[in-house]
Amino acid sequence: MKALVKTELGFGNLEIQDKEIPQPGAGEVKIEVKYAGICGSDIHTYEGHYKVGVPVTLGHEFSGEVVEVGEDVTEFKPGDRVTSETTFYICGECEYCQNGDYNLCNYRKGLGTQQDGGFAKYLVARKDSVHHLPDNVDFKSAAMTEPLACTHHAVAKTEINEGDVVVVIGPGPIGLFTAQVAKSRGATVIITGLTNDRVRLNKAEEIGIDYAVDTQKQDLKELVNGLTDGYGADIVFECSGAAPAAKQGLDLLRKKGQYGQVGIFARPEIEFDLEKVIQKEIRLVGSRSQKPADWEPSLELMNNGRVNAKAMVTHEFDITEWDKAYEAIKSGEAIKVLLTPID
Repeated sequence: MKALVKTELGFGNLEIQDKEIPQPGAGEVKIEVKYAGICGSDIHTYEGHYKVGVPVTLGHEFSGEVVEVGEDVTEFKPGDRVTSETTFYICGECEYCQNGDYNLCNYRKGLGTQQDGGFAKYLVARKDSVHHLPDNVDFKSAAMTEPLACTHHAVAKTEINEGDVVVVIGPGPIGLFTAQVAKSRGATVIITGLTNDRVRLNKAEEIGIDYAVDTQKQDLKELVNGLTDGYGADIVFECSGAAPAAKQGLDLLRKKGQYGQVGIFARPEIEFDLEKVIQKEIRLVGSRSQKPADWEPSLELMNNGRVNAKAMVTHEFDITEWDKAYEAIKSGEAIKVLLTPID
């Protein structure tokens, strides 16, 4: 089969290769991929900023159909519509594994990073990571369950009350999902971006986010203060990974507000205004990836229509068209790009 493989670390080194069709072992499920989403981490991997276990087939956001199951698998059968968590291996023994926090296991191996992923016709996943698709979740939407689960994970780390004012900084796919999950919990949601984010801000309005703000043209703090009688936002989710955005987020928060860092910064050390954290008694939390408890709620959010994932898909290419997909993403023209396998 054809697969899109990261062959070596560093910029580029992404090739279409012929690979053997994988076969499921005990406790594993073989899936025929229908769609696979391009994640920001795939872009970082391509550009050489993110290390994976090369050589490896990329792609950790995907949906598909079960074609074969291994020994001891009774939960799934050929023809089932499914998606899968990215976790392929965990130690199962550490405190994090025992608590279901697989994303924090030091020995975890993930699909599309250390184990061959979804930029191919077939892949093998462990049965414990696979989820049936609800009736109202199509394959395109299901291919975005993983990023939605990441945002569900982030939102679940905060406490949102009905009517809270939530600011989401960064209107990329993660920001748009975060905004929708926050809104599903009763919040009034503001999503922010820059003038060159117009396509994404328009999409935010289209999917029902309360306010989509171009911060280069509109006074964001004035809007927040107007909605909160001058107190400030209840919660800020920083989804852009830009240092100035983190500073802005802390400034927008009310005293005793909550700050969630979701976006990943280009470098780990940034200037951060801890004085505001102290003086405002801000509760700050980080959020890494997702864990099993985030998946069924995420699928249900799409199933009941409270999250519109399909609307975020702007481009589709097959796995041989990586260069076109990369260009669409880097130009800002694309919101979410899906890849399809080839025979």
